[in-house]
Amino acid sequence: MRAMVLAAPRTPLAPAELERPVPGPGQVLLRVRACGVCRTDLHVVDGELPRPKLPLVPGHQIVGEAEDGRRLGVPWLGSTCGTCRYCTSGRENLCDRARFTGYDLDGGYAEWAVADERFCLPLPDGFADLDAAPLLCAGLIGYRALSFTGDAARVGLYGFGAAAHIVAQVARWQGRRVFAVTREGDHEAQRFARSLGAEWAGAGAPPEELDAAIIFAPAGELVPAALAAVAKGGVVVCAGIHMSDIPSFPYELLWHERTIRSVANLTRRDGEEFLALAPLVPVRTEVTTYPLESAAQALDDLRAGRFSGAAVVVP
Repeated sequence: MRAMVLAAPRTPLAPAELERPVPGPGQVLLRVRACGVCRTDLHVVDGELPRPKLPLVPGHQIVGEAEDGRRLGVPWLGSTCGTCRYCTSGRENLCDRARFTGYDLDGGYAEWAVADERFCLPLPDGFADLDAAPLLCAGLIGYRALSFTGDAARVGLYGFGAAAHIVAQVARWQGRRVFAVTREGDHEAQRFARSLGAEWAGAGAPPEELDAAIIFAPAGELVPAALAAVAKGGVVVCAGIHMSDIPSFPYELLWHERTIRSVANLTRRDGEEFLALAPLVPVRTEVTTYPLESAAQALDDLRAGRFSGAAVVVP
């Protein structure tokens, strides 16, 4: 089968011909129809996440077709032990023995993939393969991050990429007000945010206090900026798997019961809840497609911010 392979961190993905994977006990073989491109893939390729399986087929937003015709989604969480204190308390996303798709396990930058059937998600009707792929991480992580904001009425989204463009739609459907914070001069991202219901989009501080902020951009300096923007009792949710160091900041920014928290991975329950919700909104994904052999270009374009919404690789 054709695949794009990472031989070592900080080296370009390279095309390769691999043997079609053979499913083991409890696994399902999937013909890959589409695979979303995620900033986590970029962190893996750039060596910012330690100890990936090597050589590695990246990609963890897989839309695949099983041999019996079922259309299944394969997310980042590939398997867990099922017995630790995290797994048995509804926190399988924190399992110490979890394995992750496109990191510990070969992913979807290929024509075929295998996955633990227990961790695959049935995909809702009404979403084409290309449109469904970004739901499997950008959508799921955004949904989990939004759930940690409680009933916040004014939500700031810092970094308006794949996840933010989905969560903005969900937040507006829930009746929240959305404010989008982008890089200085990124007028296209600001226009895109407004088109999806953000009432303000710009660089710097939003025009009024926020009740919550979600940081999708991997920039630690945004944490104190977001703390300064949220009202008393507000929460700042860091939604990325990797972030540059957070600079020191005065305690005054945290006082008045403001909270900082992170989002780690996802649970199968998150997937079930969000994929049931997405058709009700309905979520519409903005997608730029790339052929499989151009996966490295898709990552470069993601790094440089050359597209709006999400990128999807199509074998």
